[in-house]
Amino acid sequence: MDGYQLFMRQPLAMFFWAMVTGLLITFSYFLPILGQMALIAITPALTFIALSACRHIAAGRRMMPGMWLQPIRQNAAVRSRLLKLGLVYLAFCMVGGFIATLPFLGQLHAAIGVDGSVNEAALLAAVRGPFITFGFLYILISALFWHAPALTGWHGIKTGQAMFYSMVACWRNKLPFLAYGTGWAAIFFALQTAGTLMLGIGLSPAAVQILITPLNLGLAAILYCSFYPAYISVFGANYPTSHDTEHAAPEP
Repeated sequence: MDGYQLFMRQPLAMFFWAMVTGLLITFSYFLPILGQMALIAITPALTFIALSACRHIAAGRRMMPGMWLQPIRQNAAVRSRLLKLGLVYLAFCMVGGFIATLPFLGQLHAAIGVDGSVNEAALLAAVRGPFITFGFLYILISALFWHAPALTGWHGIKTGQAMFYSMVACWRNKLPFLAYGTGWAAIFFALQTAGTLMLGIGLSPAAVQILITPLNLGLAAILYCSFYPAYISVFGANYPTSHDTEHAAPEP
């Protein structure tokens, strides 16, 4: 609800950011594997940009085009820390993916014949295990990196310390974060279910896509807006201005 209220202050600005993020995700698929790796590596920087934008909005400042990249453009130290954090995040995701896939390699190989033919039903059944396992591992990875972009970007905390503080903060607030994650999962599931129902009543896939895409972007924008209230509800708005590339006074 706090994210929604923040979004409603400047909906066009955050809708624009959701579109930019969506385009980056789409472009990453143009270069298989490497594109997704690059996107994962810049995720902490993208999160920090969104947090900084929400900070402007919460302070009553209107987001202008030149303000979006300001948090990482004007401070080389912040860029370096966020890049390092992104590379560590990429490493954790790759290790998590390897651990999740390793126990199921036999099933994956069995779904692919020696002649290269693929048994689609067997392959779908084989990838279910790795996806579920990685989902559980990603909860742990998310706890390590959830607050890390703000901690390293605003407070100048080292990567390892920022990850530790983020993990402790998520653990001490595990029930609220469980409700937060479950709520967002239910919202996006409901939207996808609505799309399926629209297909069921006879709407064309193109029409459903036209209807669902703006809603997806709007929900994504509200999700990004909710990152900032989640951060300050745990750490407060007491970030030091000495590490703040925006040179703005902290909110009361």
